Amino acid sequence: MTLEIDRVSKRFATTLALDELSFDVPRGSIFGFLGANGAGKTTTMRICLGILHADAGEVRWDGRPAAELPRRTWGYLPEERGLYPRMPVLEQLVYLATLYGEDRRTAETAARAWLARFRIADVAERRAEELSKGNQQKVQFIAAVLHRPEVLLMDEPFTGLDPVNLGILREAFLELRDQGRTLVFSTHQMEAAEALCESVAIVDHGRVVAGGTLAELKRASGRRTIRLGLDGEAAPAWLTALPEVAFLRPGPGYVEIEPTAGVEPTAILTAVLARGATINRFEVAEPSLEMLFVEHVGRSADDEPQIAARPAPAAAGGAA
Repeated sequence: MTLEIDRVSKRFATTLALDELSFDVPRGSIFGFLGANGAGKTTTMRICLGILHADAGEVRWDGRPAAELPRRTWGYLPEERGLYPRMPVLEQLVYLATLYGEDRRTAETAARAWLARFRIADVAERRAEELSKGNQQKVQFIAAVLHRPEVLLMDEPFTGLDPVNLGILREAFLELRDQGRTLVFSTHQMEAAEALCESVAIVDHGRVVAGGTLAELKRASGRRTIRLGLDGEAAPAWLTALPEVAFLRPGPGYVEIEPTAGVEPTAILTAVLARGATINRFEVAEPSLEMLFVEHVGRSADDEPQIAARPAPAAAGGAA
């Protein structure tokens, strides 16, 4: 089984939000759908769910058009809060599951198990509006998976989570994948995507600009990075000024350096030693996913695009 996004286009008035967007997601995989704000990620997910209709192209699961699939095929975690604020958590989880055909008793048992797993069993009788943002996000995730969907679409699932809860959610992702579920998520957290995803699609202005497995993308880039740790200041000003250094990014206890085109890593090592610096780490590695993203998009995922999407010549009704 494969989720196929096949040449999907969508316009809002004069803005072309999706421009023949295409990518495939194999069953039982975790897939990163990555792009800056306004790139078309949310629009794509809503077309998969039938909330929006594509102007052209088709979404298919296991060869069947999305419009022909039962609603319980999909689970959806939106970026915005979608809970009933004054409704008790357990009551609304059970209610939402029954909308997909789940038996109330089965749904309640599963909901309690998920709440316990996410360390929030004590919120079952509390109203959603009383919870922290992180706990609301965990409840929304439970609502998205409680009916056991085949495909789970998640828009910024890590929002509001601290490192501990981020780890709990990652474990849930891996378990669902091992059960044969297909997980597609967008995120601005490139480190999380790199740790979880087997494959990604990087989208910009409604088109896929790079896609494939992480190994394929890194190999195709032909780029190498250097992780350099120095005693004392992590990134002294002279390091940034070296002609051998094209780009650097701070890391935990080191700086990640991209050499200037044509410069070998040994040349950077020589230049740093010539400054009398004491090196405690020097590692040549493949580029990070964040570096690949910037290479293809020209900005980080957190940056606002200068234009939301390419203008389209024809106007069609709808809000962006």
